[in-house]
Amino acid sequence: MFRTSIYTGFPRMHELCTKCGLKFEREQGYFLGAMYISYGLALLTIVAIALLLWAFTAWSMQKITLWAILLFLPLAPVLTLFSRVVWIYLDRTIDPE
Repeated sequence: MFRTSIYTGFPRMHELCTKCGLKFEREQGYFLGAMYISYGLALLTIVAIALLLWAFTAWSMQKITLWAILLFLPLAPVLTLFSRVVWIYLDRTIDPE
């Protein structure tokens, strides 16, 4: 689905699937739904990190929140790409054409 690995920079997507010929971006703004999925995953991830910090430290809530966001930042590109994959999967399941 992506031309290169995420570890070599932010990868670009192929226009078509190399196996089945599926056009990934059906129309302009197609991945807007992926943005909502990415937001939800980011929120859940930040809350999970904050809960772990809260359970294992005696820090204030402000410090926990700041550190949870900072620890989340390296995961943001991975979640962005993952949300695109999930969006395509959901879209193809609901509307196969």
